[in-house]
Amino acid sequence: MTKTQSLWNHGVKIGAIGGVSVLTISLIGMVQMFGKRFIVADFLPMGVAIALILTILTAYLAAKKTSIPDKSIQLANSVISGLMTAGVLSMLVIIGRSIKLRTVFVEASPQLYNILTGGIQGAGGIIFLLGVGLLCGVFAGILILLNDLWRKLIVNALATVFVLGLLQELIMPILKAWDLGVTNYIAELFYAMNGLTPMGAILAMIIFSIIYLSWYANREKIKKGYGDLPKETQKKTKYLGLLILAIILIVLPQVLGLFLSEVLTIVGLYVLLGLGLNIVVGYAGLLDLGYVAFFAIGSYVVALLTSPQIFDFGLNFWQALPIAVICGVLAGVILGIPVLKMRGDYLAIATLGFGEIIRILVLSDFLKPWLGGAQGIGSIPNPNFFGFHMVKPQHIYYLLLAGCILVVFISLRLKNSRLGRAWMAMREDEDVAQAMGINLVATKLLAFATGAGFSALSGAIFASKIGSVYPHSFNVFISINVVAIVIIGGMGSLPGVVIGAAVLMGLPELLREFAEYRMFVYGVALVVMMLLRPEGLLPEQRHKMALHDEPETEAKTAA
Repeated sequence: MTKTQSLWNHGVKIGAIGGVSVLTISLIGMVQMFGKRFIVADFLPMGVAIALILTILTAYLAAKKTSIPDKSIQLANSVISGLMTAGVLSMLVIIGRSIKLRTVFVEASPQLYNILTGGIQGAGGIIFLLGVGLLCGVFAGILILLNDLWRKLIVNALATVFVLGLLQELIMPILKAWDLGVTNYIAELFYAMNGLTPMGAILAMIIFSIIYLSWYANREKIKKGYGDLPKETQKKTKYLGLLILAIILIVLPQVLGLFLSEVLTIVGLYVLLGLGLNIVVGYAGLLDLGYVAFFAIGSYVVALLTSPQIFDFGLNFWQALPIAVICGVLAGVILGIPVLKMRGDYLAIATLGFGEIIRILVLSDFLKPWLGGAQGIGSIPNPNFFGFHMVKPQHIYYLLLAGCILVVFISLRLKNSRLGRAWMAMREDEDVAQAMGINLVATKLLAFATGAGFSALSGAIFASKIGSVYPHSFNVFISINVVAIVIIGGMGSLPGVVIGAAVLMGLPELLREFAEYRMFVYGVALVVMMLLRPEGLLPEQRHKMALHDEPETEAKTAA
């Protein structure tokens, strides 16, 4: 490939893709709407920050994909890409100021043009916009030219500023809750009313850089030092870490307050669901898109047994809970029997149908006398723990925490058991697993049953938490969300499920003012994740090896 071809294929074409991407988020209103929240107070709105990140990322990819081993060509491609992205936006501003585009694109407003041009009118605004694109391209080119240490340092330092500004509503209450002079001073130093202060942003980058460089300089000593410790000392260190984590988890809802505790309960529910589906998808390799059915079964069983609205059995939550879990397990077996011989896409479609069947049944008029129909079931009592009514989100949080700990313990024991190894062998290749003597029928049914039981547990807590259940609460999107949590977190990885639930369910709850763009951002995040890190955020070692060892082996063979 010649230099001219490289500049065209990588600089111009990838830059045009970046321009279309930023143009899209501008015309659907994200740049304006996200401008209401600042990363750095009165300086960097989140909408502008997202546009800059996309421009830099596109320019970085343009330089990285350059096949010619010439640093000047890499830098040229990144600069051209940045200018192309800015050029597409410049065309929008020029055309928008000449022709009324709002008849077609509602968000193509003068406010958008002012944001893109920095409030500068006329040709000066276009020059400003092109200059910003040029700077983004230069910055991306410099990142490519730097060694791995400094590139990671700069990118992670900037990411730290973005995350701290984004999570202001989470961090500020924690600092204020301690009600200490030091924490109040830190809060005022780092945060203004609408984002990080400029000084806080600079300090955050400096502090992160010091910590990162210190860790990098001593990483081998830390790893070697820990590895050289006696096994008893290593165990004590692990137990100490678990103890500190337990104390943090216990204290957390008391520090965060009502709203953030509610967010934690939502994350906890999806962690429970994710841990259950992780058995089916992550361990056994069975793609289940009807997982919400077991969640609904657990909710409705608790509702029927505890609510006086339909049958008035008079049971409390703790008496109904094991029955709900058993019903979930039986439903898992019932689902598993007809799909035993199905694999891949066929299995996904069959389980998807099962989830819809359950939703339609509870919604039907035929079963309305027993399940409440579209009106659902209300008057579900909250859990009562030795006379203490668990009403507030902080109370439900501890119930969910106990459930998550129980499910994590069971999952760990199963993973290292004979059954767990059978699941993983079946996940890798069913035919080979069967040839080695693994009973596929029993192994699959146990996977479905175990995952369904965990899902029913989550559904039971959900019903008692909100005090009512409705068919519309159990649509297919819950199954899709849980599948996404498992895949994004890392299939087969228990910490990955927790991280996936926090990112995919917790973060959108903190950014509810942007709810109309939730699914768009959600979809983009999934696509980017699958392209850049398909193994997940915290992958299981076996999955990571499967996705990354093969290319490395091929490269070594080619060399």
